[in-house]
Amino acid sequence: MELKDKRVLVVGFERTGRAAARFLAGRGARVLVTDRRPAEAFGREVRAFAGLGVSFELGGHRPGAFLEADLIVPSPGVPPLPELLAARSKGVPVLSEIELAFRFLRGRIVGVTGSNGKSTTSTLIHRILREGGLEAFLAGNIGTPLVSFADRSRDGHVYVTEVSSFQLEYTERFTPAVAAVLNVSENHLDWHGSFERYFEAKKKLVLRQGPEGLAVLNRDDARVWGLAAEARSRVFGFSPTRRPARGAFLDGGWVVFRDGGRPERVLPVSRVPLPGAHNLENVLAAALVGRLLSVPAAAVRRAVAGFRGLEHRLEDVGTFGGVRFVNDSKATTVAATLRALASFDAQPNPQALLVDATPLGRWLQGAGLLFAPQQGRLNDSRVRLREAPHLEAKTLGYLEKGQLVQVLERSGARVRLQGMEAYWYRVQTAEGAVGWAYGQYIDLIGPG
Repeated sequence: MELKDKRVLVVGFERTGRAAARFLAGRGARVLVTDRRPAEAFGREVRAFAGLGVSFELGGHRPGAFLEADLIVPSPGVPPLPELLAARSKGVPVLSEIELAFRFLRGRIVGVTGSNGKSTTSTLIHRILREGGLEAFLAGNIGTPLVSFADRSRDGHVYVTEVSSFQLEYTERFTPAVAAVLNVSENHLDWHGSFERYFEAKKKLVLRQGPEGLAVLNRDDARVWGLAAEARSRVFGFSPTRRPARGAFLDGGWVVFRDGGRPERVLPVSRVPLPGAHNLENVLAAALVGRLLSVPAAAVRRAVAGFRGLEHRLEDVGTFGGVRFVNDSKATTVAATLRALASFDAQPNPQALLVDATPLGRWLQGAGLLFAPQQGRLNDSRVRLREAPHLEAKTLGYLEKGQLVQVLERSGARVRLQGMEAYWYRVQTAEGAVGWAYGQYIDLIGPG
C-alpha cells in the first residue's frame, strides 16, 4: 500500500487518531486531521504534530475535506457522519486504524471481540502469552493502537488486539491468526442502526480467516457458535456447561483443554481469582488461546492465578459504613450490567446499583427492574466517601455522572447523591432492583 503524497484525512484526534496521523506522516502521506473540538482542547499536541507536517481543521468538519481525500481513517467510535458517508458513496476508501496497521504489520494477531469481556480477556491472553515466553504485545482498544507497532514489528511478535465493532466496520483485509468471539448482545445500535449490522461487523473477524486460521467461539452463545458453520478456519469452542470436542471446558473442578484427543487439565477452577461466571468464561477463552499458541499449561496456570482483573471492572474499592463498594463503571450496557450483578447471586446479602438516566437506566426502568425510591434526609453521621483517607484519588473517577456504582448492602443502607435528596433501596436478588439518579459524588449513611 503506497501512502507517499496521498491525501489522507484522519477523523478524530484522540489516542488512535494521533497514532494514525504519526504513522501516515512518517510514510510520506499528506495528512489532514479533522475534529469537531477546537484547537484549545488539544493543547500542545497540535503544534507537535504540525512539526511532523500534519495539517488541521478543528472546530468542525468541512465536507470538502472528506470528498477531496484519497483515503479516510476514522478513529474508533466516530459515528457514521454524513460527510463520511457521502465520501464513501463517492468511492473514497475508508479504512479503520487496525486495517491500516494490518497492511504493514509483521507477526501474528490475536483478535478479540464481543459485546462484553473484551478488555479482561485480551489482557489475560497477553499475560498468558508473556508468561509462556512469547513476544506478545497488547494492542487495540485496551492497549497501544495497533498501527503504532507497524514500523517495529517482527515476524515472531504476537499482537493481542481488542477489536470493536466500530473498527471492524471499516476493514477489508484485516485477518487475525486467532479470532476470539466472546459473546454478542444488542449493543451500539445507535451507531450501527440495527443488531444485524452490528453482528455483521463482528462476524468479519472470523469469516475472513482461511483454513490456517484458528477461531475461538463461545459454545453457549447460539449466535456466536452459529459462525462455526460459516467459518473456513479451525473452530474451537469454550464453555462452562458443555464439553466441545475441540476447545476448553470445565470438568471435575478443572479448566480442561482438548484438541480432539485426550483432555488435558490446565488449572483448577479454585485458582481463578476473578469473581463471576462471566469471568470464568473469559478465563476459558484466554486459556484456550494460550494452549492453541503452545503456551504450556503450567504457564497458563501461573498467569491466571496472578491476574486480579482490571480497574473499573468488578474492582473492589472498599467497605464503608457496612456497605461494600465495587467499581464496575465500565459496565455501560444492559448485558454487561446484568452479567456483573449475576456475579453476586450466590451471596446472601441484598444488592443495589446506582445508575444514571441514560438509555441503560431507562431500559432497566421499562423492564420493571427499578423500584420507586423512598426519600430521606442525611444526618450528621454521614461518611463522605471522597474523604476516606485510604482511597486514592483515582478511585473517585468511577463516581462521575453517567457511570455505574455497585453497592452491595449488608443490612440495608441509604445512599445519597450530594446536593439532592437521599435515595435508598433494598433488594433480594441481583436483578431485583436498581436505583438511578444524577450527581458527581455520593455520600453514604451507615446501615439504618
